[in-house]
Amino acid sequence: MIPAFPRFALLLLSTTPLLAVVKLASPFGDHMVLQQGCSVPVWGTAAPHEKVTIEFAGQKESATADPSGEWHLALKQLPASTESRRFTASGSATPAPLEFNDVLVGEVWLCSGQSNMDFTVAKTAKYYFAGVNNEAAEVAAANFPFIRMFTGEWAKSAVPVQRVGGSWKICTPETVREFSAIGYFFARDLQRELNVPIGIVTLTYGASCAQAWLRRDAIAANPRLKPQLDEFDLKVKNYLPPTAAELAAWQMAVDKAKAAGQRPPRRPKPDPAEDQHNPTVMFNGMIAPVVPYAIRGVLWYQGESITAPRELFPLWNEALIRNWRALWGSELPFYFCQLAAHRAASNGPEVRAWQTAALALPGTAMAVTIDIGDEKNVHPKNKQDVGARLARIALARNYGRNLEYSGPQFESLTVAGGTLRLKFSHATGGLVAKAGPLQTFEIAASDGRYVPAAAQIDGDTLVVRSDAVLIPASARYAWSAYPEGCNLFNRDGLPAAPFRTDSPLP
Repeated sequence: MIPAFPRFALLLLSTTPLLAVVKLASPFGDHMVLQQGCSVPVWGTAAPHEKVTIEFAGQKESATADPSGEWHLALKQLPASTESRRFTASGSATPAPLEFNDVLVGEVWLCSGQSNMDFTVAKTAKYYFAGVNNEAAEVAAANFPFIRMFTGEWAKSAVPVQRVGGSWKICTPETVREFSAIGYFFARDLQRELNVPIGIVTLTYGASCAQAWLRRDAIAANPRLKPQLDEFDLKVKNYLPPTAAELAAWQMAVDKAKAAGQRPPRRPKPDPAEDQHNPTVMFNGMIAPVVPYAIRGVLWYQGESITAPRELFPLWNEALIRNWRALWGSELPFYFCQLAAHRAASNGPEVRAWQTAALALPGTAMAVTIDIGDEKNVHPKNKQDVGARLARIALARNYGRNLEYSGPQFESLTVAGGTLRLKFSHATGGLVAKAGPLQTFEIAASDGRYVPAAAQIDGDTLVVRSDAVLIPASARYAWSAYPEGCNLFNRDGLPAAPFRTDSPLP
């Protein structure tokens, strides 16, 4: 016979939502934004063979969980709406339905990459390196109820996981402090122009490499990339965690270093699955749980972290774009940031050239940031212009706005006597030398020895010459990690991407 108290407790448990069996995937929750104008995938888990029903905006769709408890369905196309509505998931074996409130429909973009995309609007305990220019005023003005951001909790894994922590936040002066700054400024410009809700899904991790964000099968299928995956698998197989004694000794060393104001030693025997430079670990921990949440496109900022062999970097970039497009089942717009000027090898001109190579893929575009870098800080605080340039790309490429979205891009070269004439795309209305004569141009003969050169604007072309090179063969611009004074723009105020005319890919 069951005593009275346990019976009462059982009665409470039988009516509480805590017993709900139906669960939705990580991106679904209160205050979320769903993508307008397309089929909207909805998925999650339930009891095996349980019937799951989703109700939203007058639609009612059902699916049956498979033997493992997974289920998938799709809502039909939804029009944009600022109406705060309820999203309900119920199950035939679930006592209480799941309800998500204040759900909007608009445009959704995924922001990913490393620390410069992770960089938040304000400096916080978690983001000690962050805080944008004019931070106090930006935070105070951030009252945009139709901008929402889902920020995924940092997570790495050797195998794909089903969920990533995080929740949707409405943009207010209190919440914006921990928003991705680039994601926020991009969303702000889009929302003002489109006048529809904007949702940003932020999945980022500092110092992460491109290969960390790739799914296993995409790497395994590429014979040039697979060796790094094999090396990672061997590390995981042979990994032995530190003993209790080793951890205790390490903790003592950490405490001693902190007391002396010194850098603490690294944890002994780090787990390879917790290293953001290794293949698949960021994808498994953060991207896998949100595929295929309906999005319009991807904003990407990565490149300061590159592992050897460095020349594989453009292959990782291409593989990532193709892989994510395959996972989402469409040619997602993929817009990325070229590295800003910074006096360090991580931001060298060859990396920017490798990034530019991704423009050969359809549906890509690049926000150039060479003019807004910081000589000593790899995290420049001017994220407003970065977000604005990405927004221009999206508005022009995806939303039909008649905007120039790119700075001048080198197109072709002709030799005329002792000069080179360079032609550019994205130079309608002519080129502009901002704040004085053009700088950071160099010229070389066939021997490839570059010397400083003078450049003059002639419409949408440049004439480049140097008295030290009688028969020029090639030219380059802003070809250093921190090219001080580079000032070639178009009339729309967008900077030219660094380039070289002879061999752009080292």
